[in-house]
Formats: sequence, C-alpha cells, structure tokens
Amino acid sequence: MKKLILVMNGKGGVGKSTFAINFVQFHKDHGLAHAAVDTDNENSTLKRFHPEAVFLEINKPRGLDGLFDLVDANPVVIVDCRAASTDSILNYLTDVDGFSVLSSLGASLVVVSPVTHEPDSIEQVRVISAAIGRRAGYVVVRNRVHGDGFEIYDQSRTRARLLDELNAVEISLRRLPDWLVTALHLRSISITAAAASGSFSLIDRQRLLNWQREFYAEIKSAGVLFLPDSSAHRDFQQTVPVSRMESGGCS
Repeated sequence: MKKLILVMNGKGGVGKSTFAINFVQFHKDHGLAHAAVDTDNENSTLKRFHPEAVFLEINKPRGLDGLFDLVDANPVVIVDCRAASTDSILNYLTDVDGFSVLSSLGASLVVVSPVTHEPDSIEQVRVISAAIGRRAGYVVVRNRVHGDGFEIYDQSRTRARLLDELNAVEISLRRLPDWLVTALHLRSISITAAAASGSFSLIDRQRLLNWQREFYAEIKSAGVLFLPDSSAHRDFQQTVPVSRMESGGCS
C-alpha cells in the first residue's frame, strides 16, 4: 500500500523539518522510492537540504492538488507541513474528500507529529487526531531537544486516546549537539554527506553517525506505518556504508 506521510504539528519549533529532512535521507540511504514535499514558503528548510523536493503552496485554493499526483506516481510521499498549517490541511482534505481519493489510489495516510514538553504541541496533536480519527495511522515523535521530560504528554488524555483507540506508535528523536546542527545548516548538508566530508572532524563525524544510526533504528521500529508493505519485511538492519550513501539532507 502506498503512503502519504504528513509531518504535521501546527506548533512551530517542535522538530517537523528536522524529522522530515532525516526521514527523506533514510529513504535515500536505503534506496527506497519516494517523493518529498516542502510547504513552507518562508523557510523551505526541506527543499534547502533536498533540492529535488517539490514545493506546494498550501495557501492557494489548488495549491495541494499536486499532492495526489505525487501519491499516484510514488510509493511514499513525505510532506513537511509548515507551522500554523493544521486548519488549512484539514480543511483541504475535507473539501476534496481526500481520504476517498487516497483510497482510490491504493494509499493510506500516516500523520507524524513531533511533540515536546510544551502543552501547545500536544494540543495540536489532539486537534489533528480528533479531526482525522481512524482514517490515518499515527506516529508521535518524542523530540528530546529540550530534555527527556514528557510528563504533560505522558499524562494527557490525548496520549491515552492515541495509544488505546488509534494504535499510535511512539518513537524518539535525540538531541543533536548545537554546534553540529549549526554546521549542517550553514552548509545545507546531510549527515550522510557530512560523515564523508573532510570539513567535519573525525569525532564529530562519529557523533553524527551515532545520531543517524539511532534515528534510523527508530524509523525501522515503526514498521509498516512508515514503509510500503513490499518493503516493510525487507532487512534494513545492516548499516549502509558511507561510500554508498547519497548526499541530500539533514538537520
């Protein structure tokens, strides 16, 4: 089954682009066919790291129409949804009966929502899951950028519903050292490319590879929610040699 994967949380700064950039790189490094979509007309972070990403203007009446053409042509479509776009996306899916269109294309919807310690990020997940319900699969990304404390999320009714009613999967995103994040952004370079670059020290390259290895393990743990059925049973446990990895994107 095809996948339309929306990396979505209306709260800014929760790690949507960080996740999307690295998730696209995961597909590149494992040779998985996909399309990437950037919807942020102000920053376009995903497209900066992955220039081949398609840009769709979310505020135009027909701005997201191309999404379904991409789903028709690709097994996986990854969309980095910009901040404050929740209502626009939900309204669009309702207006065009997007769930029926996805069904006709043999595709399922997966919503990836990063959360932090901030209540607003959790409220956004509540809004999204309340509107979409069982018509999507859910992956909640615990973004540890501000620490390991998720008490508000852990004790929330939103989490209880996600796990008990919607069969959500939770994964973790470990914080990358600030100086490495800055270096990657200054160069608009992926971890994969940085690990093969002489512009990063040996130990910093090792730090990047350790982070990427952990991130990729988290992606694999989500199983069929992330990967097309034909790929879900493939053995991705071996690390892809750096020499075979493509350059592309990461944050």
